[in-house]
Amino acid sequence: MKNLPKIIAVFVVIIIWSCTPGKEESTIKSPNVLMISIDDLNDWLGCLGGHPNAKTPNIDRLAAKGVLFSNAHCQATNCGPSRASIMTGLRPSTSGIYGQIDDNKIRSDNQMTEDIIFLPEYFKQNGYHTMGIGKIFHKNAPDGVFDELVGRLGGFGPWPAKRFVWSGETEKKGYTRTVTDWGAYPETDSLMPDVKYTKWAIDKLNQDYDKPFFLTIGFNRPHVPWYVPQKWFDMHPLDSINTPPYLPNDLEDVPEIALQITDLPFMPSTEWAIEKGEWPKIIQAYLASISFVDFYVGEILYALENSKYADNTIVVLWSDHGYHLGEKGTFAKHSLWKESTNAPLIFSGPGIQQGKTVNSPAEMLSIYPTLLDLSGLEPYYRNEGINLAPLLKGENEKGGKFALTTFGWGNHSIKTDRFRYIRYRDGSEELYDGTKDPHEWYNIASNQDSKDKIDRLKKYLPKINNPYAKNSSNSFNPYFRKDKKTYSQ
Repeated sequence: MKNLPKIIAVFVVIIIWSCTPGKEESTIKSPNVLMISIDDLNDWLGCLGGHPNAKTPNIDRLAAKGVLFSNAHCQATNCGPSRASIMTGLRPSTSGIYGQIDDNKIRSDNQMTEDIIFLPEYFKQNGYHTMGIGKIFHKNAPDGVFDELVGRLGGFGPWPAKRFVWSGETEKKGYTRTVTDWGAYPETDSLMPDVKYTKWAIDKLNQDYDKPFFLTIGFNRPHVPWYVPQKWFDMHPLDSINTPPYLPNDLEDVPEIALQITDLPFMPSTEWAIEKGEWPKIIQAYLASISFVDFYVGEILYALENSKYADNTIVVLWSDHGYHLGEKGTFAKHSLWKESTNAPLIFSGPGIQQGKTVNSPAEMLSIYPTLLDLSGLEPYYRNEGINLAPLLKGENEKGGKFALTTFGWGNHSIKTDRFRYIRYRDGSEELYDGTKDPHEWYNIASNQDSKDKIDRLKKYLPKINNPYAKNSSNSFNPYFRKDKKTYSQ
């Protein structure tokens, strides 16, 4: 027994080491899911090279740790139908949700969605503890989808006593339907809803769970108004701002219907912004809003990395659509062109390749089936998007062949590796060669050598174009308000 003291000493060291505070490991085997959505974020990220002034170190770091889709596109260029598509797994042309909709009415009076299982709900039904805060669906999630839900605290506020720039202009035009405005406000970050969302999410990452969790945070910025505190503006000095490429006669070769469905007189035009000297200020405010939200995305990611869930959590970050910042003559999101449809999509986590960029087309519609596969859950037969999990794991080299975006009934955009084909409900067409014309300035649909290309792209158009769901509306646009025949009765 002369070795007894050594044996006791070893046991003492083991006991002390096991009691030492540190990052615990989660004992739950199924992966957790952290889903981060960012409202109205286009491709102006450092990792996407969308704008030379972009400062997004935290989102860039996430992209470096996972797979970044540079050619990802939303299924609708408006918040409500885009988010409904992601959460139902259905295309707008299938669900009939082409416009904004009360989230609790997605399943009401609509046979296409009356029994649909929403993305977080599917996880809940398969043993996950589901939690959400902020803008996840369009407003608040439908009843019963989450175990814990905090809605949009303060909406898109806080608001100054008087708008800084744009309210006066809209009143002159007789419109009051936009919250568009820009300027440094409020004084501190703590007054912003996104900061409250961040603190809530970090608290959830520091708690213990007896089952895997599905946690989602929906950030407001950079949705209008472009209000963030002054320090975020200071990161983007006005004299350093680059305005996007702009062709004044860009829209002369598009069909009349394209002008009608993108007619938003209550939004700023590029000509107005140039005349008033506001264009660089708008760009500065949008970039400041992106840097602000990037910082708080980073706070959540750091909290995850320092939690017991660091090695067993899938992270997906996405935006509901892009945004025009002067391109195509407008500051808005309602179109079928690149600036509206292209948005960030990033996956990271266990089993996912690191530092990979995928340039083939991808759809936000793929988020639902991909998360199910990565989490080891059975596929949901209603999902219309393709599963990207094999690509994320390195089993496939390319993603999808195309991405389909819909704006209102019968209007569709098909994006492939090289081309964008737009087909409007009246048969009008646009075709852009992204290799030769990255800004989509020159519509070559009528060129003699375009017919074969268009014929190949047409096969990706949806075979079904269901009428508007009863509670879905695009009433912000006069064209859609007159479009009564497409509403289901």
